[in-house]
Parts: sequence; structure tokens; C-alpha cells
Amino acid sequence: MNRRHFILGTGVSTLAASVPWARRVHATQAARAARQAEVIIRDAQVHDGSLQPARRADIAVGQGRILAVGELSGWSAARTIDAAGRVIAPGFIDTHSHAGESLTRPGLHFADALLAQGVTTIVVNPDGGGPVDLEAQRARMGTLGIGVNVAPLVGHGAIRGSVMGGESRAPSANEREQMREAVRVAMRGGAFGLSSGLFYTPGAYAQTDEVTDLMRVAAETLSRGAVHTSHIRDEGTYSIGVLAAVDEIIAIAEGSATTGIVTHMKALGPDAWGRTHECAAHIESARARGVAVWADQYPYEASGTSLFAALIPREAQAGGRKALAERLVDARQRSALLPVVAENIRRRGGAASLMVAFHPPDRSVEGQSLEQIAKTRGVAAEQAALSLVALHDTPTVSFNMSMDDIDYLMRRPWMMTCSDGATYLAGEGKPHPRGHGAFTRKLTTFVRERKIVSLGQALHSMTGLSAQVFSLTGRGVLAEGAHADLVVFDPAALRDEATYQEPHRHASGMHCVLVNGAFAIDEGRPTHALAGLALRREAPRP
Repeated sequence: MNRRHFILGTGVSTLAASVPWARRVHATQAARAARQAEVIIRDAQVHDGSLQPARRADIAVGQGRILAVGELSGWSAARTIDAAGRVIAPGFIDTHSHAGESLTRPGLHFADALLAQGVTTIVVNPDGGGPVDLEAQRARMGTLGIGVNVAPLVGHGAIRGSVMGGESRAPSANEREQMREAVRVAMRGGAFGLSSGLFYTPGAYAQTDEVTDLMRVAAETLSRGAVHTSHIRDEGTYSIGVLAAVDEIIAIAEGSATTGIVTHMKALGPDAWGRTHECAAHIESARARGVAVWADQYPYEASGTSLFAALIPREAQAGGRKALAERLVDARQRSALLPVVAENIRRRGGAASLMVAFHPPDRSVEGQSLEQIAKTRGVAAEQAALSLVALHDTPTVSFNMSMDDIDYLMRRPWMMTCSDGATYLAGEGKPHPRGHGAFTRKLTTFVRERKIVSLGQALHSMTGLSAQVFSLTGRGVLAEGAHADLVVFDPAALRDEATYQEPHRHASGMHCVLVNGAFAIDEGRPTHALAGLALRREAPRP
């Protein structure tokens, strides 16, 4: 098959259910034959995950699956929901989520903030991070149970760090083979792909051929659909430039015959604004010649990273933040860094554009801009930044994007939706609101209010497209036999509640959300059903 025609993969979930699979299939078939469901949702406007126009239909659910879609007047059910005037769509898929660790925390494991947006599946371990041992991660999530489905990636940076530490050099032949074996183990263990963070250390120390080689290993291990999702090497003008960084992902995908994803795509900083058109043109040219390249995006003008990652040059990051803090005691080394840090602050739009999200050594600065902190302390912004970094990585919210670029990228047919966010308990710092509101914000601000994309295109970018790219078989679609991950809502009732100053507020307006056939939100109220599953992509046996 021509690679420009994307092949749907063979991902399956690890079902932690007591009913054996064969018996479950038989029970589902019997329910269809008897026209008997657990739940029937009637008279909804059905968006099935594709770009097909919505149609009015009923949906029958039972045994965690969709039993039927259509005119189901002859069916009966234990419960019937009148969805007249409401939309029903597949549960949303967050293709870049940092909520994996959140789900292991008591209270956050219910995933209320995600479910309130309609998110039923998240792809975790992005940016080259997360654990190398995916089984241990699944076990941690299984301790409390989880409210949403979780599809793990394995991180290139995590693998590189486990083999080479934080060293800035090419791997030896032995080290490269260790990294290859780690990729094989992860793919055989159910990873949905490899993530890289080529902007961050230690991923930044890798050359293109290193990642290409590991993606070839992933492709050899999986039957098809090996995915590489990357926080690219430069989203702005830090080093090689955003266009060259996008080209690197295309080169990796083309060189390994795998799928490449430019994750949370943007043009970061005023110097790079407008370059999205060139980046998109390069992606579309690659796709036209058969390279499988995609992207995802969150609908905010601010990004999120740490002062350490955003402002400290890569050569000064050697050994990590604590080693840097020790070097900063030396006045000469500190002075040498100041002009570089000042330039990186300028690249991001100035000190007023950087807001501190977390700084445990001094909680009073959380929610303040770097400009405000510097003014209070009576020092230059770059001096204030180094003082903060000497004590902590200091996660920030960075206002550095152009709305014109956001709008342009959102309209691309190859653009998926993500959050790039985690979830937090109320009162924990001033994090980016995206973990609590990204999907609802897209449906309200960009669909309902500004009409940048249609409801159908937005829903496709959150469901069917994401499931196709990540081989999440049976999810992201409303079709007979698919997993019953569903959302029911009135588009006019959705409210994006999370803001930069009140980031912990949950979205509102979801009438019902089902995860694997269980009600996670019922008539607008969370049920804490913990029906999520740790998913596992199936790879051929060695």
C-alpha cells in the first residue's frame, strides 16, 4: 500500500475484566441478536469520529462496547437517555498528556478534570520522558484504579539517560545496542510509540541518526504503524530554527519508514511568528510524497516549560540543574551566563511574558511574572531568573505565541488536538490551565465563538484522527463493536472555566461521559467509576 494512505494499526487494550474475551464477544453478539442493551442513547446528533456530516441516530451500549448505531426503535435497554438537541461523539483522545503521574495520586486518579472536558483516553510519557519500565508504570496506575484509558509511549530521553546518563556525546556501539534493546522491550511490552524531547537534555545531545535508528528498531518490532512523537529541537530561534527542526522530524519519519508527529506544534517567540506557513508547507510536501507526518496542538497562546529549560543554554545544563547551581556560586561563570539568559528572555517576548507556575522554595512568587519578581527584588530580569533556577527548575507559563499562527495551524487537516498538560489539586501552584481545559477551550473559543474550525473538524481532530495515527483500534469512532467511550453534550452549554489565574477549575457542560461503557459523568456529575484501562499495543511475538 502507498504510505500516503495511512494504515490503521492493530492496537488492543489490556482488559482488566473478569469476563474472558471469548465469552465477552459472545455476550455482545447475543445482546445484538436480542436487541437488548444496557444503555440506549436516543435521537442524538451523531459525530462518528470521521469527517462525515452529523446524522441523527440512536446508539446502543452493552458489555463495554457499542452494540448498534442507527434507528433502534425495536431495541430495549435497562436505561434510555433522551439526547435530542445534543451531540454524541467518541470520547476525546489527548495525544500529548503529562497526566500520567497525576493519575497515580489519590484524588487525581479519578481524572475528573479530564473527564469534564470529554477526554476518555490519554497518550502519556511525551517529550522523551516517563519511565523506561512500562510494566511498573501500569502497576502504579493499577494500585488506585484510573478514570480514563492510558496509552503509554516510551521516552527516548529516558532510554538514553538510563544508558548514558546526561552525557553530551554520541553513544558507543555497545550503548547504541542497549538503547535498541530497550526500544524492543518497550514495543513488545505494549508501547504505542517512541517520544523524544530534542529540545531538552539529554535528548538534545542526540543526533538525527540516533533517533532514526531507534525508530527503525521500533518499526522492525511492530508489524506496522510505529510512531515517533517529538518535542522538536527548536520551536523558535534558539538553535537550528523551527523550520529545520520540523524538517528533522520529517527526515526521521522518511528515513525509518515510520510515522512522525510534530507535537504541540507552534512558532515560539516574536522572531518566529509567521513561520508556521513554511513549516506547514514542508509537512504537506512530505505528505504528498508519501511520508506519514502529522502534528498536534493545544489551543492556547501560552506554552509551558521551566526557566531551566527555557533560559539556560544546553552546554550549561550539563550535569543537571544542581550542578548548574554549584557553578553559579562562581561570579565569573554567573556573569558569563547573564547575557545569554537575557537574550533567551527576549526570544520569549520579554520578562513580562514569563509567569512562574511552581517555585516551592518561595511560593509567594507563583503567579507572578519574571518582570514583577525582578522589580520587587530590584535586579535585572536575567539575574532574578538565575536566582530562581539556582533553587528550583521553576516551571513557568510562557506567553509566546501568535493567535494568527494558532488559527492557521488549527485549520490543517493533519492537525490533532492535545493538552500538553497535567492535572493538579486545588491550590497547587499556578499551572498552565491546559490540563483542565484544553479540549473545552477548543470547542468554545475556536469553534463556537471564533468559528476557526467547524464542530465536525474539531471533533475529528480529537477522536478518529488521533485513534488512526496512534493505532488505538476500536477507539475514537462510533461504530458497531467499538469500545464504548462516548461523550454526550450540548455545544452551547460547554464552559471553559480554567484561566491563567484560576487554572484548577474544571470545565462544565458535559451531560454524559462513558468510559468502556461505564458512566464516568452522569447528567453532569462525576461518578468516580474508575473504568479506565491501561492500554497495551499488541506487537508480534519474537
